[in-house]
Amino acid sequence: MPLEPAIESGDRSHTLAPVESVAQISSMLLDTDPTLDPALAEAARAAAAEGVVLLTNDGTLPLGERSVAVFGRVQIDWFAVGYGSGGDVKVPYVWNLLAGLRDAGVRVDAELASHYSTWSAANRPVFADSWGQWPHHFPEMPLDESVVAAAASRADTAVVAIGRAAGEARDSILEAGSYYLTDDERMLLDTVTSHFARTVVVVDAGNVMDLSWVADYRDRIGAVLFAWQGGMEGARAVASVLAGESSPSGKLTDTIALSYEDYPSAPNFGHLDVNVYAEDVFVGYRYFETFAPDRVLFPFGHGLSYTTFELSTEADADAGTLRLEVVVTNTGDRAGKEVVQVYTGAPDGALGKPARHLAAFAKTRLLAPGESDTVRLEVHVDDLASYDDGGETGHRNAWVLEAGEYPVFVGADVRSAAEVAAFEVPETQVVREATEVAAPAHAFERLTLARAADGSAVAAREPVPTRTVSRAERVLGSLPAELPQTGDRGIDLAHVASGTASLDDFVAQLSDEELSLLARGDVTMDSPLGAPGNAGVLAGVSESLRAKGVPPVTTTDGPSGIRLSAYASLLPSGTALASTWNVPLIEELAALHSQEMLRKGSDVLLSPGMNIHRDPLCGRNFEYFSEDPVVTGRIAAAVVRGVQSTGLSACPKHFAANNQETNRTRNDSRVSERALREIYLRGFEICVREAAPRTIMTSYNQINGVWSHYHHDLATVILREEWGYEGVVITDWWIEDAVDPDFPALEDNAYRVRAQVDVLMPGGVKTDAAPQAYADTTILDSLAREDGLTRGELQRTARNVLGLAIALKPVVDARTLEG
Repeated sequence: MPLEPAIESGDRSHTLAPVESVAQISSMLLDTDPTLDPALAEAARAAAAEGVVLLTNDGTLPLGERSVAVFGRVQIDWFAVGYGSGGDVKVPYVWNLLAGLRDAGVRVDAELASHYSTWSAANRPVFADSWGQWPHHFPEMPLDESVVAAAASRADTAVVAIGRAAGEARDSILEAGSYYLTDDERMLLDTVTSHFARTVVVVDAGNVMDLSWVADYRDRIGAVLFAWQGGMEGARAVASVLAGESSPSGKLTDTIALSYEDYPSAPNFGHLDVNVYAEDVFVGYRYFETFAPDRVLFPFGHGLSYTTFELSTEADADAGTLRLEVVVTNTGDRAGKEVVQVYTGAPDGALGKPARHLAAFAKTRLLAPGESDTVRLEVHVDDLASYDDGGETGHRNAWVLEAGEYPVFVGADVRSAAEVAAFEVPETQVVREATEVAAPAHAFERLTLARAADGSAVAAREPVPTRTVSRAERVLGSLPAELPQTGDRGIDLAHVASGTASLDDFVAQLSDEELSLLARGDVTMDSPLGAPGNAGVLAGVSESLRAKGVPPVTTTDGPSGIRLSAYASLLPSGTALASTWNVPLIEELAALHSQEMLRKGSDVLLSPGMNIHRDPLCGRNFEYFSEDPVVTGRIAAAVVRGVQSTGLSACPKHFAANNQETNRTRNDSRVSERALREIYLRGFEICVREAAPRTIMTSYNQINGVWSHYHHDLATVILREEWGYEGVVITDWWIEDAVDPDFPALEDNAYRVRAQVDVLMPGGVKTDAAPQAYADTTILDSLAREDGLTRGELQRTARNVLGLAIALKPVVDARTLEG
């Protein structure tokens, strides 16, 4: 049967020529773009397969030699990834489930498949013309019970495919067809399960949706497979798992609750102007394992296999580190991989802490029946510290390890992990002194932990500590010195790269105009200075800068592929990648993707997306990794290392607390400093420390009343001073107009540069009439004012941008020579 449809960039209704076999795909790749790498496609398929999560299975899976009837239109109209800048890649093909099952040798009922194919061809999905109006689902094909009964007479197992889409600028909603099943989908499940003794449900979705119906149907559904959207090879990967070619090894990176209302963020999500992060550090499993374990349908880290495993752990500790050796043995009769997950607990102390939090993880190699693998992991005591933002421990603005016992649990998910060791901290100690950053300006109450008389956890409330630091004093105390301008001395950026001149010597040559140009992109998306279809170009955006050896640096959208006018590979969504829990595999995939960047002319991939899954309705959750910051940070670091292995740059995003798409450019995330540091910044910190990304992107939203692209506390104090970040910070595309409340002589881009958010992208002014028609003059205007932006600040920004250009210059020069 034809492989329908494929996806054209920006137009999901486009259909390429029908594809019926792997050989035909190979031929088509040569015709459309011979630079597309089959090795990258194979790595993407492997990652997509490892990211599939088997939620339930009574032995119905794998399908094996059984005849199978496939229901649901998404078997044809497969959702390969989410919508928006993170997924709209010009991809040459996309496997669908029907073609994938046939490719895997599954005996698919031909009559039913033909019925669906004919109907789907005549009822193509409808797409809105405007950005952000992505479909949440596609309406189901009307299905008479007689058709189901006839299929049941020909096949003994049913596979029902249910699909959901999500995308940028649009959150999921609590309605049928988005978070909930439609009446037609319910009817489909009712009818199929009444005629088939064996039913498998495949959920093709990038975001968590309501799964309470799994409990409703109980043993009428034999297996449920959550197929996080796996890109162009995703459906083929799902089919290989269904068929038994590979054993599922994916694990949930989110808790799936019994109902939406059970999520602690539910009362404070989706508001237009302000979302109060009242759940504080109790996000996802941290909340459920502490306060509401009975409200969990599938726990964090859950995922079944076609085989079974036994874990045996030995622990050895010194003063600061616990070393774990976990022997994993395949005790079943099929090959498979297992994920070893290490969690720690903590004493309640003065701060109140979640019952468990993830400390480390690793995945085994493929184990044959009876085979063992030894996984070695470390837990550092300092990493167990909590942040005291109110002085409850006597150490305000410090990472504190409170006295008491810290148990360590090892297992295959957060719920089943068993205690294997414990740390004893004899007295409270400060692990690291810090300083107040981005604290709330508005008072609110946050969730904290109390204990009932019987010792059980009780949800309590306490006032959140509010801001005490003067930003104005902090900024004025860290203004950089100015380099005396020398004018052009003939120093080329290549001289700096070779070490024959200093970067300061080069920067001193630059005029105010050139300095201001380095602080913005080339005004438009699809800049003529970069590969066609680029997201924007920075650095060498003028003839004078290019004459001094500053190359144009091309950015492209990600994370699921390179969004250009040319064909490019469509990779698994962020959640699919994280659900593998396989750091080496993700790094390998990202390294192959970086080779495609080289071929396509991309210098900076706007990836990985790494915001926390605070709430299951966030429209861009598919781009992100997890509700947990450790999973987020480690997977993101793998992506960054892989992308940068060829000398290019990754760009983690969106820094920070970007957890909602509704009114995303105006919304204020009101969050305690503790939650900000422990949850929403922690993944970024891990990524920066482990992988040193060359570029980072700010978010659209406000954090405690300050837009991220103006946030000195985040971009300078946290990112650069505390974490030692040395790269470039760029905005998400365009910024909100504002005057600096502490320094009225600064507005818009001057305000941004003072925060050390280096580059406005794509560089132009956003207006209703012409969204990117021209660059503003706010930097130069402020520079000329008393109490305005200083030349030293502009020169500091120039150093950051030129540092990126130097790091990329050999790659850019090589591409130019090849061109």
